[in-house]
Amino acid sequence: MAKSINKVTLLGNLGKDPEIKFLPSGQAVANFSIATTDRYKDKAGEWQDRTEWHNVVAYARTAEIVRDYVKKGNKLYVEGRLTTRSWDDKDSGKKVYRTEIVVNDLVLIGGRGDGEGGGGSYSGSRQSTSGDKSGGYAQQAPDYGDTGITDDDIPF
Repeated sequence: MAKSINKVTLLGNLGKDPEIKFLPSGQAVANFSIATTDRYKDKAGEWQDRTEWHNVVAYARTAEIVRDYVKKGNKLYVEGRLTTRSWDDKDSGKKVYRTEIVVNDLVLIGGRGDGEGGGGSYSGSRQSTSGDKSGGYAQQAPDYGDTGITDDDIPF
């Protein structure tokens, strides 16, 4: 059989706080969405932004990390794989599909009001947490302390 690859890499912002649930086994599941933005020039030569929303799910210890440290507006680096689930809608009876990224690796870049700027990483496959200063994903955020910008000025 020929080799195939199913790998997704995202760097974006959370649109809302994660939703945490628990499976009957007691395992935590975190569902959240990440926004990524592409910039392009339109026909008139003006710059336009196009935002894409990605459904993301994390399980077990990674879901607990998301529950404890991730909030709306946070910047995250996520590696994972695409999966598509389907179920029958209980109202209409039609089959519904949802494509989502299952997290394998997660890096907290920093975010809204956390005051730290640095981040930590969590890999579901390594079962450990660590600060990630060498990988280039977690960088010290610039301090804009006296600019008068508040959390309410941030659009996400």
